[in-house]
Amino acid sequence: MSTLFRHPRIYTGSAEQPFVTGLLVEGDHITAIGTYGDLVATHSPSATIDLPGALVMPGLHDAHIHTAGVARALAAVDLRGARSLADALATVKEHVSALPSGAWVFGGRWDSNKWAEPVQPTAADLDTVSGDHPIALDSIDGHTMWANSEAMRRAGIDAAWPDPPGGMAVRDAAGNPTGILRETAQQPIDSIDGDDEEDLASALLAAQEHFLSIGLTAVTDLNGEEARAAYLSIKDAGKLKIRVVKGIPMYALESAIAEGRHTGDGDDWLRCGPVKLFSDGALGSRSAHLSQGYADDPANLGMAVLTHEQLYDAARAAVDAGIAVAIHAIGDQANHTVLDVFEEVRRDTGTTLPLSIEHTQFLQPADVARLRRLQVTASMQPTHCTSDIDLVNALLSGHDLVGYGWRSVLDSGADLAFGSDAPVEEANPFHGIHAAVTRQRDDGSPEGGFQPAERITVAEAIAAFTTGAAKLTGTADDRGTLTPGKLADFIAVDTDITDPAILTDEPLRIRNTQVLQSVVGGETRWQRD
Repeated sequence: MSTLFRHPRIYTGSAEQPFVTGLLVEGDHITAIGTYGDLVATHSPSATIDLPGALVMPGLHDAHIHTAGVARALAAVDLRGARSLADALATVKEHVSALPSGAWVFGGRWDSNKWAEPVQPTAADLDTVSGDHPIALDSIDGHTMWANSEAMRRAGIDAAWPDPPGGMAVRDAAGNPTGILRETAQQPIDSIDGDDEEDLASALLAAQEHFLSIGLTAVTDLNGEEARAAYLSIKDAGKLKIRVVKGIPMYALESAIAEGRHTGDGDDWLRCGPVKLFSDGALGSRSAHLSQGYADDPANLGMAVLTHEQLYDAARAAVDAGIAVAIHAIGDQANHTVLDVFEEVRRDTGTTLPLSIEHTQFLQPADVARLRRLQVTASMQPTHCTSDIDLVNALLSGHDLVGYGWRSVLDSGADLAFGSDAPVEEANPFHGIHAAVTRQRDDGSPEGGFQPAERITVAEAIAAFTTGAAKLTGTADDRGTLTPGKLADFIAVDTDITDPAILTDEPLRIRNTQVLQSVVGGETRWQRD
């Protein structure tokens, strides 16, 4: 049985035939494209479906997302709107009031850099809200946790607790943890405040509806092993509607190798992705590893979460086991170190497995060309740029770096993949496309865009969310474009974002694009009422 999907403007993402009016689908694959009339005449489809909206385009693939984090955030305390410590505490207090005694309070996404007085919060502050509920609130960048005394007590974090490699607990003069836990120091709490598999699976089912509603038909998930178990149960129940490439967390690499996991194992719905390693922290936490000190703290170069040798050993072990490698790097020194590591891994093993730098936010100018030479994908998140404008101006003044350099990456010939890093940023890919082509916030600032020479075109931004992500995950043979032989994954939207006049005259319409229908595997998986 064949179905002909019809629309006057279908963007295929293919340079050879960018726009068609018909997609012929048999099973879950596209078998032919062209004009509606020609397809009817030559194929006699069993059924015809008219698609709504102003444009049909390939389903979008978020190349870097934490779906369990998104699922939890949809039902967790949200502090992004807080503009002071008092605001944050009031929001937490309201959230706690609806919970049973002793229940964990998670969520957060707080950003003290945006508070009227950017103070560092403490456990004592949270203790005024509740001493009975364990409270653990991630910062907006996910690299710092704000915990109350009860949460630290349950995790065994006290004055005698030693800082782990790659992390630290901020302490007072007496050596007592203040409630601020950076990088790997969060793990003791992370390990005990998680949902059980059934709860997480339920939350992920709700989250996949959200993803489909914003145009995501595929994700590369970089959450932990609990998310993998939940996705396996969802798939086994026949309820998976989006395609998931499931990454391996750093802590699970040894067990994944022992189990015989390999990147690419699985099927079209759920497959094994890369191991994710960490080179540094984040800009807002001043733990991004720089070659030159922060403008407001010249003695601080940030933090190397893993040394060069540790990164090499982990990456080499992964590659030798057939597992691709993705390494988080934000600061220019972190990116330089990762490129050195990848150069050694390529040289020593001859591997052709995908290697990526996750974030690739700040590069030394000479390092841009190394991405192409070493076949390293820049896996980037456009809304990090627009969210970080003020931070970059404040913290990196005087640094000669390529920042959020999408144009530089593409001009070098390197591969570019886009994601959101949600829940750090919103998962909506149209926010990312808008940021990539304007380098402006949703209020239109700054005029002309932030470092506008790094803007890219709408077509290039779509490609980073489709073919770029597909190539990085080894799925380019059946995903990324609406062409014969590819999976029938596409979305219908209310705005023709490929119309040049919209970018010129009304660029916010790109950001505000609404998805009307999401088709995955030839079946409508979500439709706006």
